[in-house]
Amino acid sequence: VGCDRSKNLVDICGEKKLQAFVCDALSVPIRSGSCDACISIAVIHHFSTAERRLATIRELVRLLRPGGTALIYVWAMEQEYKNQKSKYLKEKNGSEDKEEEINTNMTQRPRSDQMPDSNSRDSACSDQLFNDSRDEGCDAEPVADSRLPVHTNRTSFHSQDLLVPWHLKGGTKKKGESVDTGLFPSGIQSQEFKGSQEFSPVFHRYYHVFSEGELEAACRSLDCVRVQTSYYDQGNWCVVLEKL
Repeated sequence: VGCDRSKNLVDICGEKKLQAFVCDALSVPIRSGSCDACISIAVIHHFSTAERRLATIRELVRLLRPGGTALIYVWAMEQEYKNQKSKYLKEKNGSEDKEEEINTNMTQRPRSDQMPDSNSRDSACSDQLFNDSRDEGCDAEPVADSRLPVHTNRTSFHSQDLLVPWHLKGGTKKKGESVDTGLFPSGIQSQEFKGSQEFSPVFHRYYHVFSEGELEAACRSLDCVRVQTSYYDQGNWCVVLEKL
């Protein structure tokens, strides 16, 4: 039985005659103690606080029967481990090259204490949104620059909290046709124009990449859990835990 936040992905499972439903990982509508095993692959690193990440693990454990096991995968900060580059860093062949070219053309948007000068369209849009929120009232107090850095695809991570560009393939418009920006959430996408003939929306997905030991420590903080094993696998930190 599968579950996902995305209705479209769940619909694909239904078309394939698989059992799946839409839900939030923080509140899964399954009876406590009813699962022999659970897997969570590339989910928990999308939650933006340590409290929410821990709550997601706690919810996963709630579903397990005593003695049941769970496998968790999250993206690792260390994309080069024991002198070996991850598959993510090494994948630069074929279509990956094109994806690399698209994403690296978007200048990384840094925090104020990092690299200066960003001239990408999405950065300008984000800057405007930031300035608008800062200037809503003449009596508003100054706020710290809370923008997240935008990761450059197929490179090492320089921050644990960042935005990763996701390029929507197949979005094309002929010259002169309007773009329905209502299709995209405000402030998290940009449009790249290649030869003024087509556009490709770029969405920014939030990630918290885990440092070594961080996922295991979170699991061990739960008193109803025993960590069976913890390991590194191709740019991911992984834990197998057992419910006591």
